[in-house]
Amino acid sequence: MEEKDMEMNQEEENLNQETDKTAEETEVTAETEKTEESKEDNEETTKEPTLEEQIEIYKDKYLRSVAEFDNYRKRTLKEKAELILNGSEKTITAILPVLDDMELAIKNGEKTDDPKVLKEGMELIYHKFMKTLSGLGVNQIETADADFNTDEHEAVAMVPGMGDDKKGKVIDCIQTGYKLNDKVIRHAKVAVGQ
Repeated sequence: MEEKDMEMNQEEENLNQETDKTAEETEVTAETEKTEESKEDNEETTKEPTLEEQIEIYKDKYLRSVAEFDNYRKRTLKEKAELILNGSEKTITAILPVLDDMELAIKNGEKTDDPKVLKEGMELIYHKFMKTLSGLGVNQIETADADFNTDEHEAVAMVPGMGDDKKGKVIDCIQTGYKLNDKVIRHAKVAVGQ
């Protein structure tokens, strides 16, 4: 009986061992399946987009860039048009007080016959106007005893026999020239010594 008990114990142990092996194999298989599933999930998440998807991405970026540039172009054209239409607003606003002074001078000129008063009023208005222009960046081109310079002067007459010290110099200014921020907007018309 002891032998039978031993055989049964032996069989039980073998059966337990086989059950343990099967359980271990099942665990290993389950772990392997989990690992493979997680690898597939990772491949799906880290999978690079297909060529079609890349084309769609770049097409979308391109269309957005084109639309953004088109909006920028339209906005700048609108701003330029507004500048052209309203660009002189600053100048006109600066000149309006001088216009008001001229209107006052005309009204007051009717009340007096004294030419000195009229001349004084005109000189005040002239100086105010020149100061306003100077504030806008407009300045006269100097011609008194200046060397003739084709960048600033336009010779309308040549005066012979003025001597060597007057040769190539401005003798007389016929029409004043002006610069706007160092850019000549009207050349000074001058007579030059020969």
